[in-house]
Amino acid sequence: MTELCEQVHAWAEAYPQVPLQVWCATVHLPRGSYYAWRRRQLNPSEDRRRAAVGRAPVGYSTTQTGHAVSDDQIMAWILAILEQENPWYGYRKVTAVLRQQYGLIINPKKVYRLMKAWHLLWPDRPPKSRYPRKLARNWVITRPNQLWQTDITYGYIAGEDRFFYVQAILDVCDRSIVAYHIGLTCRAADAAQTLQRAVQARQTEWGPEPPVIRTDNGPQFTAHVFEAQCQAFGLTHERIPVATPNANAYIEAWHALLDRECLSQEFATYAEAYAAVTRWIAFYNQRRLHGALGYRSPAQMRHAVANGQAQWTPLCA
Repeated sequence: MTELCEQVHAWAEAYPQVPLQVWCATVHLPRGSYYAWRRRQLNPSEDRRRAAVGRAPVGYSTTQTGHAVSDDQIMAWILAILEQENPWYGYRKVTAVLRQQYGLIINPKKVYRLMKAWHLLWPDRPPKSRYPRKLARNWVITRPNQLWQTDITYGYIAGEDRFFYVQAILDVCDRSIVAYHIGLTCRAADAAQTLQRAVQARQTEWGPEPPVIRTDNGPQFTAHVFEAQCQAFGLTHERIPVATPNANAYIEAWHALLDRECLSQEFATYAEAYAAVTRWIAFYNQRRLHGALGYRSPAQMRHAVANGQAQWTPLCA
């Protein structure tokens, strides 16, 4: 490009009577490129200004009361959040905690920059292959206790070389775990008892319209004992089509969180695994921030709605 600009400039100097656009067209050079090259020739300092990095960070942020907080102190808070709250938080949830707990006025981009400098960011998830598929969108959820989803996952006990099972019932609207079962087995009777505990926990809330309970086609959910329990409580039991886990997307997403943040650790005994999962579910319901709930936990969102400080966002499921 530089050689073409120099050639066009030489022709323009030698034959000033010929319009510049003719010489540019001769070598297929855009006139804008020539003018930019010529401007740099006349003002070399422009190149240095263009290469300069933007304004250096100021090194602090302010609180809502106007106090300046250094980046070092902010970094100490971030480390405390990851240690005390949840080491799996990304920069967006860390930003929300900084704003809520410390009253800090801070942009997520700055938190991203600080965490990146300390190598605290999780690696990007590999992109998923996109295939055409039809999602089940037969419900519009506007309130809690309208649609529950349940499924079964499992964890591994390295010290005993065996598996244990977790069945949870999730309210699609408020994302809370209404009831759960942890055990070395998970039979239809266990699933029915979990459903009974969920009903006991929420029956006073739903009024004349009981929730729909959605499951896959596992043997625990197609058994007579589970169907009888649904009928006894007046619940409508939906089963998703075969090989369509996306129709149970909310409980599947919760399983991914449970697996990444809790079940990924190594357990020595069943008692240790049971305590860890119980503790994490309590943390999830009461304290873990949820992006879909405005960076509130399920319990915080329910409290905010009850006090008129927030409202449920309609969603399809």
